[in-house]
Amino acid sequence: MKLRVKGLGLLLLLVLLALCSTIDVCNARRGKHWRPRSSPSSSLQRNKGKGKKGSSNRQHGGNRPSLKPPLSPPPSPGTGKGYQSPYQPSPSPSPNAPVSPSPTNGSGHASSKPPTPSCGKGNQPPSWPTPTPPQGAVFNVVDFGAKGDGVSDDTKAFVAAWAAACKQGASTVLVPSELEFLVGPISFSGPYCKPNILFQLEGTIVAPTSAKAWGSGLLQWIEFTKLNGISIQGNGIINSRGQQWWTYSDTDDNEDDDTLYDVEFERMPQVKPTALRFYGSFNVVVAGITIVNSSQCHLKFDSCQGVMVHDLTISSPENSLNTDGIHLQNSKDVSIHHTNLACGDDCVSIQTGCSNINIHNVNCGPGHGISIGGLGRDNTKACVSNVTVRDVNMFRTMTGVRIKTWQGGLGLVQDVRFSNIQVSEVQTPIIIDQFYCDKRTCSNQTSAVAVSGVQYENIRGTFTIKPVHFACSDSSPCSGITLTGVQLRPVQIPHYHLNDPFCWQAFGELYTPTIPPIACLHLGKPAGNNLQSYHDLC
Repeated sequence: MKLRVKGLGLLLLLVLLALCSTIDVCNARRGKHWRPRSSPSSSLQRNKGKGKKGSSNRQHGGNRPSLKPPLSPPPSPGTGKGYQSPYQPSPSPSPNAPVSPSPTNGSGHASSKPPTPSCGKGNQPPSWPTPTPPQGAVFNVVDFGAKGDGVSDDTKAFVAAWAAACKQGASTVLVPSELEFLVGPISFSGPYCKPNILFQLEGTIVAPTSAKAWGSGLLQWIEFTKLNGISIQGNGIINSRGQQWWTYSDTDDNEDDDTLYDVEFERMPQVKPTALRFYGSFNVVVAGITIVNSSQCHLKFDSCQGVMVHDLTISSPENSLNTDGIHLQNSKDVSIHHTNLACGDDCVSIQTGCSNINIHNVNCGPGHGISIGGLGRDNTKACVSNVTVRDVNMFRTMTGVRIKTWQGGLGLVQDVRFSNIQVSEVQTPIIIDQFYCDKRTCSNQTSAVAVSGVQYENIRGTFTIKPVHFACSDSSPCSGITLTGVQLRPVQIPHYHLNDPFCWQAFGELYTPTIPPIACLHLGKPAGNNLQSYHDLC
């Protein structure tokens, strides 16, 4: 009987243990091990999200970094008076051009900077570029006392706003819209300014017209010097009111105004100021603004490196003397594109010390065309290399694409390409002139700035005087001139005498037949002429 009871108890114990294996209450000791575990991938995703702004739509409202920021940091909305949305450039920045810090987005997270393009094949940009620092403060010139009525002198207010931006760095000087600011000769200078300053021009800046404001004469009106990361952009206007220096009278003015104009003109100094000049600066951007009626050159870059100009408008009358559009000197790595230039001299002038110049998608006219030179004046050395001018329209200009050097100079112009140039009623579309002289008489001299490696591709349209003029030095003939797809047809204009192509000591190749035929070009290389390299001469 006892054995039966023990066997029954053992059986009940076994049944109880079997039930415990399926009842949750028996799992109390194992608690946490029965919770569902997070998968390694989801846990890693959460860990990656910590500390990264904008990485989670759920936590940050979906504000991801922008992959295409504006060119420069615009002012934040609501800062200062007269703020408008900043100018947004239509074309994408040139791969070689500098990019200024981008602004913050709506959530306060910094927008991303585009990756640096690579020339190698197969190198893809990263999907999430490194964010740039957020934008600094905005300094509105009105907050520093500028009146903006076009009459009061606002120079001191501009100086004060600039000083504040210099101290801050990565900041903006705002010239608000719908106001006109009278500003005298002014220099926004470094080198002690902190880098990456944006000059946001939305209003209008006008120059003084009294002779007293210019003293005995100045080389420039508005100058930015010795800066790193300086940008001027916006929808505003720089009006030099250079009519005071021009030697003609406006036929629309009445007689009394002409009399006053002539008297004031006689008082103006002979030295005429450039409207806007950059000197000794790095990473310079000029975008969107308009420069009108300069007394001399409109925009000048001297001893600068890393320059981008785009969506710019320059305008002055055809008979305004020496009013070059853009003047480059001793400057490297320059890009000028999507720009309209109308003036009384060269649309773009490229002087000595310039290299890696890229000009494209530009409208030129009226004016004197796009010129390299004059180089070598007063027996000086001049060196220019690696210049590309392409996709340009020229209308009723004096010349098209031109290289001009003085007799007696030294140095070399090398590796120049003129491509896809459309000319309309241009006097002489293609010129190399090693006998350039803007005086009544110039003495004959033996030495010359050499010209080598000049390509002309798809130069087409109409001319009014002569299609091609190659006047090269006896002692230093032009070499390596190549022509492809040149088609230039005459326009019959009364009182104009049309001339055939002219060549003197010009050597090169005709890769395709030209219109008209350029039979005067010597094929091959100059006989007995030991061509020196750019390194040897420059």
